[in-house]
Amino acid sequence: GIRDVERYRGLGDVYKRQFIMKSINSKLFFLIAVFIIISFGKNEVDLVVINAKIYTVNDEFSIAKSMAIKNGEIIDIDTDNLDSKYNYKKIIDLDGQTIIPGIIDSHCHFYNLGLDQQVVDLRETKSFDEIIQRLKNYELNNDTDVIMGRGWDQNDWDKKSFPVNTKLNEEFKNKLVVLERIDGHAYIVNDNVLELSGIDKNTLVRGGLVLLKDDKPTGVLIDGPMSLVDQVLPEKTLNEKINALKQAEEICFSYGLTTVDDAGLSTNITSIIDSLHKSNDLKIKIYAMISVSKKNIEKFKKEGRYKSKKLNIRSFKVYGDGALGSRGAVLKNPYCDDPHNYGILRTSADDLKYYAKEIAEMGFQMNTHAIGDSTVSVLLNEYKKVLSEIDDPRWRIEHSQVVDMNEFELYNDKILPSIQPTHATSDMYWAYDRLGSRIKGAYAFKDLLKSSNRVALGTDFPVEKVNPFHTFYSSVERKDLKGYPENGFQMENSLSREETLKGMTIWGAYFNFEEHEKGSLEVGKSADFVVLNQNIMEVEADLIPNTEVLQTYIDGELVYSK
Repeated sequence: GIRDVERYRGLGDVYKRQFIMKSINSKLFFLIAVFIIISFGKNEVDLVVINAKIYTVNDEFSIAKSMAIKNGEIIDIDTDNLDSKYNYKKIIDLDGQTIIPGIIDSHCHFYNLGLDQQVVDLRETKSFDEIIQRLKNYELNNDTDVIMGRGWDQNDWDKKSFPVNTKLNEEFKNKLVVLERIDGHAYIVNDNVLELSGIDKNTLVRGGLVLLKDDKPTGVLIDGPMSLVDQVLPEKTLNEKINALKQAEEICFSYGLTTVDDAGLSTNITSIIDSLHKSNDLKIKIYAMISVSKKNIEKFKKEGRYKSKKLNIRSFKVYGDGALGSRGAVLKNPYCDDPHNYGILRTSADDLKYYAKEIAEMGFQMNTHAIGDSTVSVLLNEYKKVLSEIDDPRWRIEHSQVVDMNEFELYNDKILPSIQPTHATSDMYWAYDRLGSRIKGAYAFKDLLKSSNRVALGTDFPVEKVNPFHTFYSSVERKDLKGYPENGFQMENSLSREETLKGMTIWGAYFNFEEHEKGSLEVGKSADFVVLNQNIMEVEADLIPNTEVLQTYIDGELVYSK
């Protein structure tokens, strides 16, 4: 410094200007060089998200501000912004908006949701006459010999008994009409379908009923006999199946679902899903429960589990009983509003034992539909016997809807409850009529959590609506969308917001043996995340159902944007 000052004093004006420029250029070169060195020293990433409120759902349930994503995985997440730390291809400034991990619906019927887009919507009908009118409107605009519908619920009608198909026969003389109850456990069909299916007053099918009136079938089929109808309906074309999957995906992405557990798929559909995944025509991640049969048991004995980036096959779906709404759930004591009826066991006790033994030996997971306390009891005890020597089976009882108060303690880290909170708020208008005092053990989410330490939450769509924020609200507030009941339904069994978010993310991943790859936003995990228009962890509770998804990402790729 002193030498430069002395040199500067001895120079003429021209030389002084040259000296200054040379000095500036040297420093500029030095700064550029430093910038280049620093830049080359930075890792390059695909995406940086900054200025967000990120609920990581890690073990500490910590909140971050920024994350960096490369090759579909989170490589960094911090409470400070990371934009200066990385070279990035894209940056998103969320200006304080909320991010949660990609939502996992732990029990749904993804493929059926797509199929439902191809049939008449019968939800929220108030009478059988309204159903007839919707079918006639559909017939005017569709040239078809088969009319399919889904979504009716006689509990929503003024006359709450099952109908007789007389009007279907009168209005649709040359058509086949098949109308599925909202829970998928009953059909109303016209006589053309009964005749084609070979169903008459003498038809007996295990695990179901043909309802009669005046010694003649009414057209109402509960559970088992529905399979006779399914066998004679026209097979869906490949294009119809693919369109159903794509339509279902589009709907799910709009609600922030990034993984769906489809409870009961055929191997034909899982093959189509796998093919669509490989061609990148389907992006949603699917945990597939294979519909159980002895044929499928033998198939997977030979082939074993299947796992790709987006498809996981390692479980079987078994049906224990029917539904509470159609009085098909098996109870230890008769229905209060139908004193001679105990419900219908859809899979015999012998078959349940056979499936449990085979599935355990294969190292697969057994996921059994169980609504009534009798069915739940049978499964808790059968699971316990079979799993005694298996370290980490994570077998599931799907729904776990009505549990004997003395048997909650039989749930544990081997026997896990998969539950659907909106069932409680949909069913509470009539559930007490069916169960009486047994209602205390019904929809008991907190009691189940205390025993198992984790619960996986889902919707059972299309039985319920796809919207996971209805699930969140029902879980926390135990009210329906009308705010009923005012003080919540059996609030001692509500879950906290943190427990609910875990049930929709990391616990769902755990139930699928995928907790090391998804379910929380942590380094090394898939960048599956959702941007919300409001903070569901802080907003006034009654506003939770109004939550909207602004963006959905899978493996760092934007798959939906509002």
